[in-house]
Amino acid sequence: MEALTVAGQGLGWSRGGLSTKIHLAVDGRGLPMRVLLTAGQAGDNPQLLPLLDGIRVRRDGPGRPRSRPDVVIADKAYSHPSTRQASRRRGITFVSPERTDQIAGRAAKGARGGRPPAFDTELYKQRNVVERCFNRLKQFRDLATRYAKRVAYYQAELTIAAIVLWLR
Repeated sequence: MEALTVAGQGLGWSRGGLSTKIHLAVDGRGLPMRVLLTAGQAGDNPQLLPLLDGIRVRRDGPGRPRSRPDVVIADKAYSHPSTRQASRRRGITFVSPERTDQIAGRAAKGARGGRPPAFDTELYKQRNVVERCFNRLKQFRDLATRYAKRVAYYQAELTIAAIVLWLR
């Protein structure tokens, strides 16, 4: 099996076979704000900053749209020192558990490994909002089974499903 994507289809080989990853940013109410699609074998961490860059929230009064969230709550796949550093530069609180390989790498360095990153367990409990949004999107049969062959059609179906969630 090849580890390359199928051109134009957003499909790639992962452990489960051909698949597509959905990267999702939601607001505090669990409504989708931005969706990115990648091939199944693509890493999650490189997609976090492009996902955040596409968010624009209109202000009540005059001014530019807000493009920086206060807090980003992500799973372990997005946990990487470069992501933590980029979010710190942007003034974003980043809450994600540290991966076990990163813990072992830091421990192997000894005193030079530094302290573990701050992790707020109470705030991390709110990540279920993202999972609930995924579950609501997967209620749409086309999205759950990926009937659309082309990634553009699948992206359009995701967008329509997101709009429906916003209108409910």
